[in-house]
Amino acid sequence: MAQIARGFEDPSAEVLATAAAAFGLLAAAPRLHIMWALAQGESDVSALADRVGGALPAVSQHLSKLKLAGLVRSRREGRRQIYYVGDPDAVAVVRVLVGRLSQRAGEPLAPLTGLQGTGA
Repeated sequence: MAQIARGFEDPSAEVLATAAAAFGLLAAAPRLHIMWALAQGESDVSALADRVGGALPAVSQHLSKLKLAGLVRSRREGRRQIYYVGDPDAVAVVRVLVGRLSQRAGEPLAPLTGLQGTGA
């Protein structure tokens, strides 16, 4: 039975488990960086590895996990696999969290408008 507090009903255990799994995937800094990068546009694994500063096999593994969770999707373009945002809601959460933390740290942040998959 769902509890209601301050006008909000508690989500089901299934919804909370799904959210926890998504947050668990995003708990790794490289995956969070990959999501941030893909929110700004599609990319292949080589460009993502250069951008996030990771080894190609490691970035490929991170992409596989994000893809299995539905956070990232891909399509083939010739011999290359092009990755893009698969879950606009996840991008919105990443955008808000990273943006707020950057503001608190006093770091300049790229404009948050026009991010892919967010409707912004």
